[in-house]
Amino acid sequence: MEPIKEPKPLVLVSSSPHMHCGLTISKSMREVILALVPAVLASVYYFRVDAVRVIVCCVLSAIIFEKLANKVMGVKKDTVKDGSAALTGLLLALCLPASLPSYMAVLGGMFAVVIGKAIFGGLGKNIFNPAHIGRAILLASFPQQMTTWVIPATKAAAVTAATPLAVMRMTEKVWQAGGAAASQLPPLSDLFMGNVGGSLGETCVPALVLGGLYLIWKKLIDWRIPVFYLATVAVLTGIYGAVMGYPSTFPLYHLFAGGLMIGAFFMATDWVTSPITKKGKIIYAIGLGVLTSLIRLRGSYTEGVCYSILMMNMVTPMIDRFVRNVSFGGGQKK
Repeated sequence: MEPIKEPKPLVLVSSSPHMHCGLTISKSMREVILALVPAVLASVYYFRVDAVRVIVCCVLSAIIFEKLANKVMGVKKDTVKDGSAALTGLLLALCLPASLPSYMAVLGGMFAVVIGKAIFGGLGKNIFNPAHIGRAILLASFPQQMTTWVIPATKAAAVTAATPLAVMRMTEKVWQAGGAAASQLPPLSDLFMGNVGGSLGETCVPALVLGGLYLIWKKLIDWRIPVFYLATVAVLTGIYGAVMGYPSTFPLYHLFAGGLMIGAFFMATDWVTSPITKKGKIIYAIGLGVLTSLIRLRGSYTEGVCYSILMMNMVTPMIDRFVRNVSFGGGQKK
């Protein structure tokens, strides 16, 4: 008697994902690094050899300590090949001053990779942005070196000066006293093009916007985070400036100065530490804008992007918990 043959299934059911878009981690990292090329070129143009030195130290440090962390923790997979360590080091370098000593840049790469990522279990499990973790630890450990800003080589060599945000804070005091101090502020054209003191990759707005638009075009980041983040800062600083009687250009200085642009396009949009739903991303971005504005306008620290992103990283799991997409066919969400 012949055995009964089971009919072939019409549909093969397997575990998700059912479709693959072809985008891998290593390819994604390469795309982000490519988007950062304009900012890197601008940093080299304005800060010359020091920019190259800091970038090389941070990237190599991040790669080396990634390998060491994997060996200590018994990770067999070579995660260095996916490019995440190199990207973390590059993002960290672009948030550092050109005058930072090399050994501090190396320590920053170690902090970013080991404390910011490895101790949480590696890529995809970290709750904080690794590059900003490295920057925050360096700022707490070496405040003087981390706040010593070099004027771009296009203006003068080996001269330090306050950042535009620091100048803005001093200018506000003059305005509040009834004086006129607009001439102390750098021209908006210099601020926009990056011909001012600041971190390596934070000054040139066109380079950062170009890279951010490339990531949006490639659908590697969601446009909602940078748009709502920047819009919130513009609205809040505009309202504050109008109430205080400041010039109409006040919000533009806050948009173009500091780490807002690189934070909005490259830091806040980190896939691991930002919400996954569209509504969640909007809430997250507005929270970033509110915190950044509060720190800049009312805090003792003139910059607020780094700490705002780290604080909202902590809130991301709660946003993902309470802001969920309705399942297909699930009806109204209760």
